[in-house]
Amino acid sequence: MSAPHERLRANAIRFLIVARSLSDRDWSRRSLCSEWTNHDVLAHLVVGCQVPPTTFALELVRHRGSFDRSNASLARNLAAGRTPSELIDDFAALIDRPRGLGRAFPRRLLLGDHVIHELDIVLPLGLQPTVEPISIVTVLETQVRVPNPFVPAAARARGLCLRATDMDWTHGDGSRCVSGKSAHLASALAGRPWALDQLTGDGVPLLRDRR
Repeated sequence: MSAPHERLRANAIRFLIVARSLSDRDWSRRSLCSEWTNHDVLAHLVVGCQVPPTTFALELVRHRGSFDRSNASLARNLAAGRTPSELIDDFAALIDRPRGLGRAFPRRLLLGDHVIHELDIVLPLGLQPTVEPISIVTVLETQVRVPNPFVPAAARARGLCLRATDMDWTHGDGSRCVSGKSAHLASALAGRPWALDQLTGDGVPLLRDRR
């Protein structure tokens, strides 16, 4: 098993511990992902590991090519029919046997999707993220270096000096700087307004404008 696969698998197993510790009330709370509850976010993680490409293509046609609306529709439809406990079991079963898009999606991007959405769930609950530092660094490095048509984090980071205050990670040498915890930096680069308010530096206004 390659290093990206091992890191993705280890992160998924760790996430199960977090997910199983949350209450029904926690799952009903609003996430950092716009207009999604934590329950919807959990359903999205399952959708990403099992939906066939043909199903997603049909959703894209139905929503006139909108990736965001197609994603939201699939997640909400699944959440409507599966409880958080059932979705957690679904996710656990898919860790070693992903299907559909889950088999084809690049591991580094899939890790980023899983980590960012876990932050979407736990940060508004006031919980301390338990994501391994190496996984957060992998996500940050992927965000700033790998173009992603769905999450333009690299474009948001362009020309900025980014510095994590809780680990040894920096990026860029621009004159405008943004500092904060690594989880908050990753979340902000993924376009989450809440995380922007946790950051400091003269580059924050520019990063906010790029949201």
